[in-house]
Amino acid sequence: MTLKPARLLDLGLRPYREVWELQHRVHEAVRLGHEPDTWIAVEHPPVVTMGRQAKDENVRLSRDELERLGVDLVAIERGGDVTYHGPGQLVVYPILRLERFRAVVPLVRALEGAVIETCARFGVATERWDAHAGVWAGRNQICAIGLAIRKMASLHGIALNVCTNLDYDRLIAPCGLSDRGITSLSAETGRAITVAEAKRALVEELARSFDVAFEETRLVA
Repeated sequence: MTLKPARLLDLGLRPYREVWELQHRVHEAVRLGHEPDTWIAVEHPPVVTMGRQAKDENVRLSRDELERLGVDLVAIERGGDVTYHGPGQLVVYPILRLERFRAVVPLVRALEGAVIETCARFGVATERWDAHAGVWAGRNQICAIGLAIRKMASLHGIALNVCTNLDYDRLIAPCGLSDRGITSLSAETGRAITVAEAKRALVEELARSFDVAFEETRLVA
């Protein structure tokens, strides 16, 4: 089987707004066929993002209170409700050309599947929940998924809690779900798992799920 080439941009820790702008530039190049499908791997400083279906009451602190805590607040075009990103969380943005709109659901399922296999490699059993995109360890969300599709190419993506500080539910109702909790790979395994460890495993599982061969580009500037 011939694997499809794709780029992997490894950004390290970058501010959310900077990477959001980069996503849009890459999205335009990918959808026009000027660049191959591109995956961005990154960690963000603390930020709360509000998707198209976000409800204000799911942000538990005011904008001023968030600012005093050093947490940015950004309204964006992805689907879903309210999500937190912060250090210790591995975020991956797949910017992919889609042949047809009905490919969106299989894309989400493939992303979930890659995360489930990644968690299994660390001995953590996880599953899908039909009512809500993402990956769950019991009733606790370990990975949020939220996409936007513009002109038949995807934006935004997945956020896997690796060694994240899990008290961010005092800031928001994660994904608007007040009756479920949050967890991380480190919390589930009882040991400190690094983002680098999780990244290696997740990239391998994404390559397998999507039949791609990644050409890695590490952006340090």
